[in-house]
Amino acid sequence: MFKFSKRIGIDLGTANSLVYLAGTGIVMNEPTVVAVSTDDNRVLAVGNEAKEMLGRTPGNIQATRPMRDGVIADYVITEAMLRYFIDKVCGSTRFFKPEVMVCVPAGVTSVERRAVLDATLSAGAKTAFLIDEPLAAAIGANIPIANPSGNMIVDIGGGTAEAAVICLGGVVVHSSARVGGNKIDEAIINLVRKRFGLMIGDHQAEEVKIQIGIATLPKKNEVKEMEVRGRDASTGLPKTISINSFDVNEAISDVLKKIIGAVKGVLEQTPPELASDIIDKGIVMSGGTSQLHNLDKLMTEQTGVPCHLAENPLYCVALGTGLALENLDLYKRSVSKR
Repeated sequence: MFKFSKRIGIDLGTANSLVYLAGTGIVMNEPTVVAVSTDDNRVLAVGNEAKEMLGRTPGNIQATRPMRDGVIADYVITEAMLRYFIDKVCGSTRFFKPEVMVCVPAGVTSVERRAVLDATLSAGAKTAFLIDEPLAAAIGANIPIANPSGNMIVDIGGGTAEAAVICLGGVVVHSSARVGGNKIDEAIINLVRKRFGLMIGDHQAEEVKIQIGIATLPKKNEVKEMEVRGRDASTGLPKTISINSFDVNEAISDVLKKIIGAVKGVLEQTPPELASDIIDKGIVMSGGTSQLHNLDKLMTEQTGVPCHLAENPLYCVALGTGLALENLDLYKRSVSKR
């Protein structure tokens, strides 16, 4: 049967949102940031354009992140952002409303789930589907989730870190810590302020994390340095300092402990039969923050289970959401619908 309406999968992340169009693949990858005019509550920019405005807006424009810790923090702005994504993919004038699948963290409450479904329908979807993030990440990482053997996935995004054991197409055990890339950025901002008396923004902290961030204590050949610019906390004047990998490692170690705590929590609750499968296959890591240098090594050291990165860690959840939407009959047990 020929379908006129388009089918869209959306990975609504705290830091970035990705959009998958059935039959085409990933068509959008933009920051989850919306700029709103405070005078008349009009949305001025979404995505990359709005991210450029973060921390740089005049009084009557506000650039915000409508998602916090993987869930909707601002319903109205999230709806406007979803409408923007749907319009950009389907065109603003359309005869048929699209079917939209959005992924949510496995640990969210039923109220938070309903908020996502309502926002998706209000934004112009004909039908809204929800899928758990770990499940979508596993599908996107090409893990055979329907098999009767256990697979473990750890998805570390901007707002949440989720660990789950998946077997027979469903989540058996899961744990989620509301920490991720954003908390790592915050930890870097705090350290730079306390140690060097320098105020820096989120954008600069993210650069530090990507360039010289390391999860394990750096060896001599792994130490990198970087210049950081910001505002002197005491004089209020612009200032430049130099920061190295040791400083960053010290700043982020507490956040990483919480992420590993969630992984250990899942391993402790895993049934023995599935635990033996996981030791054989190892843990698969996905999500943008899983690309932090040596995080897989740290995870292996702390849990005693081999860890490896998925092929496209940043795209796993979006690909899995899209694939689940294209093969709804296979995954209908794992999906909620409205």
